[in-house]
Amino acid sequence: MSKLQEKDLQYIWHPCSQMKDYEELKPLIIEKGRGPYLYDVNGKSYLDAVSSWWVNLFGHSNPRINQSIKEQIEKLEHVIFANFSHEPAIRLAEKIVSITPEGLNKVFFADNGSSAIEVALKLSFQYHQQAGMSQKKRFAALTDAYHGETLGALSVGHIDLYSQVFKPLLLDTVRVEGPDCYRCPFGESREHCDAPCFTHMEQSIAEHHSTLCGIIIEPLIQCAAGMKMYPPVYLKKAREICDRYQLHLIADEIAVGFGRTGEMFACEHAQIRPDIMCLSKGLTAGYMPLALTVVTDQIYDAFYADYIEQKAFMHSHSYTGNPIACAVACESLKIFEDDQVIESNREKASYIAQKVIEQGNDHPYVGEYRQLGMVGAIELVEDKSSKGGFDWKKRIGYRIYKIGLEKGIILRPLGNILYFMPPYVVTKEDIDFMVDTAFSAINEFFGLK
Repeated sequence: MSKLQEKDLQYIWHPCSQMKDYEELKPLIIEKGRGPYLYDVNGKSYLDAVSSWWVNLFGHSNPRINQSIKEQIEKLEHVIFANFSHEPAIRLAEKIVSITPEGLNKVFFADNGSSAIEVALKLSFQYHQQAGMSQKKRFAALTDAYHGETLGALSVGHIDLYSQVFKPLLLDTVRVEGPDCYRCPFGESREHCDAPCFTHMEQSIAEHHSTLCGIIIEPLIQCAAGMKMYPPVYLKKAREICDRYQLHLIADEIAVGFGRTGEMFACEHAQIRPDIMCLSKGLTAGYMPLALTVVTDQIYDAFYADYIEQKAFMHSHSYTGNPIACAVACESLKIFEDDQVIESNREKASYIAQKVIEQGNDHPYVGEYRQLGMVGAIELVEDKSSKGGFDWKKRIGYRIYKIGLEKGIILRPLGNILYFMPPYVVTKEDIDFMVDTAFSAINEFFGLK
């Protein structure tokens, strides 16, 4: 173990980790990054197949984004955002309004995804209080949802790994059985169904709508649940039921926004507009903490009044609207336009799918490969015919992940699911390495040739 690793373990408590695991798998000390690769202090390279927790879009140390930071830091590093503003934030807000679904016209700044969710929940709740609907105090959310790890976000999430111990502290949420297209109880396939599973939502909303502010949902992909993918028609029905009962539809696009699903935003697949859209992660291409909660004029107007009416939204973060982060986000969005990224990604996504299907179709432990845009997931199962998964205590995905690290690829698993969410700068050669190495790690673990 190197001196840096010793000091890391002496002083640092890493996120989302059982630190005892680090006795066996020491922290990798990364020295630099270039494109889709990271390099440790010993010079070994790792393909960042998970975009460093889904944030990196255009590769590490991207020259254009680096330059935008250099230029901005010479002008303004930060300024209080209450009663003050600056050009990068104004340009970013204008651009976001122009590319999000029509009708989302006001942008509230925060500094991470969980904060964006907290903003959305608080805005929706306060809106209803100020609109004379004081009985509306809850939200409906799906099983297997993940919306972040602050208490409000955990309340609408539903993954026990993150929330179980905190349940006595959490908000009362109406939990609705969500779509499970791989193990569909209706015997449908996600490619050709009309989302009969939405009946669970219809029943819950019919029963509880009088006490609900809205529905919060991860559009098309429940990421932390194992990249569970479902069809756009489900979103259409969610929009319709929110309209019917005058509920807010909150779209958590934190992980799936900015091109991940093949469109700039996942909601575009269903051609719907949420009332509130939460954005972060890819917003700054993996460089800086920043989040946005984008809302309709109707919501904004409910807070617009004389000060003495006390209707203002009194929510803030010290680094709200940070100019450097905003400059990065502006440059990232410009890259989308200049390089026609969405169009380019479609070809890359097709190539990834082709490569995985070649090796995974007849694999004895690959239950399903599912993909939407630049997100692909391999679900490993113990029995393909019954779709029976491995006992989570065996940590199959984690053990394969460790083999992958030895081979030079980062495949941070979600239970028994290994997934690909690479930076958009990957080449065909990078994709070949990514898929081939992933299956090499899988096969080595299972003792297959």
